[in-house]
Amino acid sequence: MKTDNVILKVNHLKKHFPQKAGIFKRTKNYVRAVDGISFEINEEETFSLVGESGCGKSTTGRSILRLHEPTSGEILYQGKDILDYSKRDFRGLRKDLQMIFQDPYSSLNPRMTVKNLLLEPLLTHKVCSKKEASARVFDIAEKVGLTRQQVDKHPHEFSGGQRQRISIARALILNPKVVILDEAVSALDVSIQAQILNLLIDLQDELKLTYLFISHDLNVVRHVSDRVGVMYLGQMMEMAETDDLYNEPLHPYTKSLLSAIPSTDPTIKKERIILQGDVPDPSNPPSGCPFRLRCPKALERCSLEKPTYQEVKANHWVACHLYDSPKADVNESEKEEQYI
Repeated sequence: MKTDNVILKVNHLKKHFPQKAGIFKRTKNYVRAVDGISFEINEEETFSLVGESGCGKSTTGRSILRLHEPTSGEILYQGKDILDYSKRDFRGLRKDLQMIFQDPYSSLNPRMTVKNLLLEPLLTHKVCSKKEASARVFDIAEKVGLTRQQVDKHPHEFSGGQRQRISIARALILNPKVVILDEAVSALDVSIQAQILNLLIDLQDELKLTYLFISHDLNVVRHVSDRVGVMYLGQMMEMAETDDLYNEPLHPYTKSLLSAIPSTDPTIKKERIILQGDVPDPSNPPSGCPFRLRCPKALERCSLEKPTYQEVKANHWVACHLYDSPKADVNESEKEEQYI
């Protein structure tokens, strides 16, 4: 059961990648992969980030773990900014912050047995003796659905779903508090996805874990999440509790994403909102609102002013001029007519 205690807080996080050109490889521009997003995650909560490919979801997760060093901003873990830690000191914090990647095969050393893969983090961080480490390996293997015989095998001897179980075991063996799941089930068959998702939910309840779940699959996100943040071009467009966001989306971008979810009821006719054009180049984002070039409800001011990210109702945040306070640019009836 999630609590109201914030364990991870991200403030105005930016990650800009330099673009170099010329024989001297001088920086000519920057790719604004993440451009000033903020959110917080409570203990034992699942917070999800969604959006189109290239919106900055994975970069956000990697920046939190400093796999990419952030350009600016704050990342507060239990109230302390992890960006203030030296690389050496941050190594000690890594056991509390773990990541599960999309492709389990590429994240596992093919030359090592499962047992050695699970022993390695325990011995590296020196959290227990070798005897205790062996016992913990068998314990976590059992928790993720692997047998004692299987831990002596190599990754190539397993199916994709089993390899992801190994990745989960490797991430959890250090007893982390926060786990970042970067498209952790998107490479799996649908039936296997359900098994892994149920495993992750059970492990969260048992081990009191906090998840940052990164995915483009909106059906999966609705199943596992307590709250959802919607990203576009490195910025946060909308954030709300899961049921609120899915039942009453506010931002035009969120509405277009949700309209793409197939309906399971053949009697319900669902209007598909198809966005025009492509996602702009993150090295040359549009002025004002980043979504304005594709937004069917764009106003003149959208090209001039970047919308304020504001709480328009309880626990529901949105960055859109349609909901500016104190006076919106459209009346309530016009809002209700959007994408009905």
